[in-house]
Amino acid sequence: MPSERIIMTPACVAEGAAWLAGQEPRFAAALELTGALPLRRRRDGFEPLLSAIVSQQVSVAAADAIWARLRTAKLTGPRKILGATEEELRACGLSRQKIRYARELAAARIRFGELRDAPLEEVIATLVAVPGIGRWTAEIYAMFSLGRADVFAPGDLALQEAVRLLFELDSRPSERILRDMAAAWSPWRAVAARLLWAYYRVAKQREGIR
Repeated sequence: MPSERIIMTPACVAEGAAWLAGQEPRFAAALELTGALPLRRRRDGFEPLLSAIVSQQVSVAAADAIWARLRTAKLTGPRKILGATEEELRACGLSRQKIRYARELAAARIRFGELRDAPLEEVIATLVAVPGIGRWTAEIYAMFSLGRADVFAPGDLALQEAVRLLFELDSRPSERILRDMAAAWSPWRAVAARLLWAYYRVAKQREGIR
């Protein structure tokens, strides 16, 4: 089993939120606005990674619409992706680039079961070896599909904007700066991410993550 904490239930999220609120007064204030944080656990495997690729560089609403069309067309499994024509995939809303990424993922034959027990950096390295999967996608997968409690996604624009607002910064922190900031939120960085996304939703009146 991985040495880091695994988020399994809402009680795990609540424990992490209470710890963060005790460490950082701004998190305590944000929790007053957001209320209880969502669990956001997903299944692991091919489908959530494909969903993450769909979500890249489009709005949450657009990603939801594309994913709904893929599901309706029953094009969310690796064999289905490899067997579909480009026209069928484009009809669901995928760009040519994302079609290539989806097919690369389907052909990669990742052993998803082994990732459940692998160290975090091994999980990240395995996933980013697939074209179309960057650090952000790998970190989101580790956070939501594997339940890792101490992973963060500082490249996420909604997290950057939430930090700018909550910490009253002049501009959005860069990925490097936000990664450094998040070190202080260990061992509950994944709960800090949930809190910041929830705060983003309250502050901006729209979702920052699917």
